[in-house]
Amino acid sequence: MSDQMRVVALEEHLVVPEVLDAWARLDPADHDLAYGPATEGETGWRLLDAGDERRAAMEATGVDVHVLSLTTPGLQNLPSAEARALQPLVNDRITELVRGDPEHFHGLATLATASPDAAAAELQRAVRTLGLDGAMLYGRAGGMGLDDPALEPLWVAAEEMNVPLHLHPQSPPPAVRAAYYDDFTAAVSAGLATHGIGWHYDAGVQFLRLVLSGVFDRHPRLRIVIGHWGELVLFYLERVEHLAGPAGLARTLTEYAREHVYVTPSGMLSERYLRWATEVLGPDRLLFATDYPFEAASGAGLARSSKGCRSRTRTARRSRPARGNGCGRESGDERPLTVRLDAVRTASRSYRRERDHRRGAGAVHHFDAGDRDLRRHDPAAGVRRGGAGVDLLPAHP
Repeated sequence: MSDQMRVVALEEHLVVPEVLDAWARLDPADHDLAYGPATEGETGWRLLDAGDERRAAMEATGVDVHVLSLTTPGLQNLPSAEARALQPLVNDRITELVRGDPEHFHGLATLATASPDAAAAELQRAVRTLGLDGAMLYGRAGGMGLDDPALEPLWVAAEEMNVPLHLHPQSPPPAVRAAYYDDFTAAVSAGLATHGIGWHYDAGVQFLRLVLSGVFDRHPRLRIVIGHWGELVLFYLERVEHLAGPAGLARTLTEYAREHVYVTPSGMLSERYLRWATEVLGPDRLLFATDYPFEAASGAGLARSSKGCRSRTRTARRSRPARGNGCGRESGDERPLTVRLDAVRTASRSYRRERDHRRGAGAVHHFDAGDRDLRRHDPAAGVRRGGAGVDLLPAHP
């Protein structure tokens, strides 16, 4: 492995039965819209598996390392006392999987952000004692957003340990869903409020609130990872720039993004978005993720599942995630989706040339990919050279 590039995917989900049980005890009206996909069908049993099927999907997509995290909404829709009790259990479970197969698994901690002091203490335990790489956050906890001053201990802990916090979408609040996303069929309304666009507005607004509330000014070394190519924010930065003055910000919105944010594709393997993200942030801010098991790209189409595996979701809920679930791979003519770096390398060279030119001549940069055919490449910036260890993010300057 000394000279081999390893592909690290940062947003790869799982679930544990105790959290499924806690979600099930909630009033159905309080269920997150992701409850169904997390408990039913193919995604349901895949979330419970950290064994042969997951490794087969990794092999099929050319991914070497899954950075494991609890699926949305994590513990952040649970009563605070229950969330506090579950956070060490979930993180211990993730750690067991990582230690059982460190070549293929790393982990992000789950935090009970409704209890900020407890969440900060658990982040310290997860990183310093368990060896996890950071934490996954899901926006709001009840009515408390990430910009709430009560969460200051969490930002302090993350900055002190120099670990990233991954901001993941959560379903919009019921009132927002009713106003903006309902009145279609149940499937269309739920899709519009989540993967269609609602999730991405929700996560993007949470990031902007962190900027506008001064979190990054108070914590200049804080690092945030955002999926789905920046949760819409990157595509609208020029417009959002107008808020910097009224908010009394010390920097432009683009500067906050370039100095604090890393983005991943979350399985949206779009060359167009890759080029745009490279232009806005630069190649050093691009990482990789497949959003396992929700995006088809996370398992080369996830077409291999057998009928027997599909029928085992309900019984699988009662057991802990295991290193193998007994479901065999089906034979076929599938070839590994080799994740290639040519497009990123080309974009990186172009970006750096233009960046150096801007520094020397003050020119405005607009990335132009030219007429190169990039369709046969997949973005894979979330990789690091190394042996057994994997450095998820570059060292902070």
